[in-house]
Amino acid sequence: MSESGPNGGDRRWFFVSDIDDTLTGDWPALAQLADLLNRNRGGIVFVVNSSRPLASVASTLRDYFPPSLKPDATITAMGTEVYLAGHRMDDWQRQFEGWPKNRIYELVKSLGFQPHDPAFQTDLKVSFSVPGAEAQKLVTNALEQAGLKAMIIVSGAGDFDILPPGAGKAAATRYLAGAMGCPFNRIVASGDSGNDAALLRSAQYRIVVGNARPELIKALCPLPFFHAGKGHAAGVQEGLIHFGVLPR
Repeated sequence: MSESGPNGGDRRWFFVSDIDDTLTGDWPALAQLADLLNRNRGGIVFVVNSSRPLASVASTLRDYFPPSLKPDATITAMGTEVYLAGHRMDDWQRQFEGWPKNRIYELVKSLGFQPHDPAFQTDLKVSFSVPGAEAQKLVTNALEQAGLKAMIIVSGAGDFDILPPGAGKAAATRYLAGAMGCPFNRIVASGDSGNDAALLRSAQYRIVVGNARPELIKALCPLPFFHAGKGHAAGVQEGLIHFGVLPR
C-alpha cells in the first residue's frame, strides 16, 4: 500500500527514523543513504528516534554511522528523551517529573518477569521481557489495580516497555516537529517493528522497510504506507525517493 508525497513547496522535510534494523543492518546501504541525505540536507531535518537510551544511541551514532551522517535531533528512550543539536529539551521531560518508575519496576519484577539489562532502564522507561498476551494482560491489570498510570508498548517476542502517559515515540516526534516549526504534512517516518507503529501513525508519510516485522504492517493497516521492496537503509532510501524527499 502506498501514497504519493506532495509536490512543490519550499519547506523542509522532517524525516524521522527508527535506528535498529531500519537504518542499521546494511552498512553500504546506510553509507549511500548518508551521501544522498547530505547532498540534499538544506531541505531535510534528519531525526533519529530509538527505544534505546541516549548513551546507547550515541554509541551507535559514533561507532556504526558514517562520520558524515549527523542527525539534527535525537529522540531516545522510547520518546521520553528529546535532544536538539545535542541539547536536552527540558520542557519535554519536565512534564513527567514524579512518575513512579521504581514502584512500577518493583511491581513487574515481583510478578516474576525478567527486566531488561540496566543499561536500557531509565527514570522514565521501565523495560521487561513479558512474553505472551496472557502475561502482558496480567501486568497491565496489576498496574491498573495498583493505580500506577502508564503507557505500555509491546513489540517482538515479548519486549514490554512501560512509559509515563503522554510519552512515546509519536508524541515526542510531534513535540519536536512543532518546536522546530515543521508542519504535519512534511513529516515522513520510517520503521521496522511494532514499537514504531505509533511513530509511523503520527506521520503524514510512512515508510515500512522490506525487512519489517509483520506486527508493524498489521498495526498500520488500513492506513496508507509505502512498503519498500528493499530492507534496512536501502528500503528507507527507496521510500524517501518515492515520497519526493530525495530526488530520483
